[in-house]
Amino acid sequence: MLELAIPEGAKNILCLGAHADDIEIGCGGTLLKWIAARPDLRVRWVVFTAEGKRAGEARQSAKVLLGKSAGKVVLKNFRTSFLPFQGTKVKEFFETLRDGHEPDVIFTHYRDDRHQDHRLLSDLTWNTFRNHLVLEYEIPKYDGDLSSPNFFVPLDKHLSHTKAAHICRYFQTQGNKHWFAEETFLALMRLRGVECATQYAEAFYCRKLVCA
Repeated sequence: MLELAIPEGAKNILCLGAHADDIEIGCGGTLLKWIAARPDLRVRWVVFTAEGKRAGEARQSAKVLLGKSAGKVVLKNFRTSFLPFQGTKVKEFFETLRDGHEPDVIFTHYRDDRHQDHRLLSDLTWNTFRNHLVLEYEIPKYDGDLSSPNFFVPLDKHLSHTKAAHICRYFQTQGNKHWFAEETFLALMRLRGVECATQYAEAFYCRKLVCA
């Protein structure tokens, strides 16, 4: 297995999430690991549907997770679960993401995710950023749409538990959902760890990787 650290020379990270907790669930452990290794990283954090209490949760969570690294948190208030029906406005906003910001790595949703908001963001990511390293993260859910990722980031036990606890601490409005629990997040990371011969890991779908 070829082991890759954060891409050499990468400084700008773009994180895209349809909902307030998506980025943390999908790639929170990887971000914590990379930020610890590279304090000079600049992270642009974009949440497309963040209203009411969820906006406050999203902002506070991102602030804590990013720590002292340079970061910009952008919260939009598109209507949740209706992103495909607001496609024109969402697309117009995507076009602004390239203004003055050229990401080296982009985290976005898995293209075959069954949630309509997630799929739209993934499609628009590829439509907008044509020559970038895009890593599609996964979100566990009732739909049962987990698949076979091909890009793994090993995480140690401490980091994995830190991620799981962070999500449940900062997104308490979601605590009434039957799946929203530390055990869920740890279980998925443990499973992905098995698949890459380590204890815990986050996994991504990498459709194009150029090795120079």
